[in-house]
Amino acid sequence: MIEIPSDLNPDLVPLAFLLGTWEGAGVSDFPGAEKCNFGQSVTFSHDGRDFLEYHSHSWVLDADGNKVRPLESESGYWRIDKDRKVEIVMVRDQGIVEVWYGELADQKPQIDLATDAVARTAASGPYSGGKRLYGYVKSDLMWVGEKATPEVPLRPYMSAHLKKVVTPEEVAEMARNLPDMPEDGIAFFK
Repeated sequence: MIEIPSDLNPDLVPLAFLLGTWEGAGVSDFPGAEKCNFGQSVTFSHDGRDFLEYHSHSWVLDADGNKVRPLESESGYWRIDKDRKVEIVMVRDQGIVEVWYGELADQKPQIDLATDAVARTAASGPYSGGKRLYGYVKSDLMWVGEKATPEVPLRPYMSAHLKKVVTPEEVAEMARNLPDMPEDGIAFFK
């Protein structure tokens, strides 16, 4: 279920499905880089202004699903206009700054994005742009990213399946909204 916070800027209501902290795992595979499984934590938050704040941290996982080392980190700001056009300014830990533009699909929580501008520091690796697709599917957040370099044409390089993290406060609120349970708790299930 998608909840819309009462203090959310009205312009951001179409992006409310992104709000919260999401965690899960995915796969990374790009020529010249290590192919690996990764874990990821993504947070979308707001402070009442007309943008969502975005933070993502990912890490390489071993065969048993244990954290091995950091993989990528990025942060940025997401906006949407009245025509469902999405714009993002993002900074990556590799020394890359990007401007992304895209659109929220009609009648479904799905966002298609493409880079419009890329700036790189001298220390960053080769990168010319990318595409991303985010979707809210059966209460989960899924995404796939494509990437291009001067040597490699645009191709998929990362994807992940993330589940929403529920805080203790949210659990307490859900419990308060449950119907009264009989003292033995069993009759509730009959």
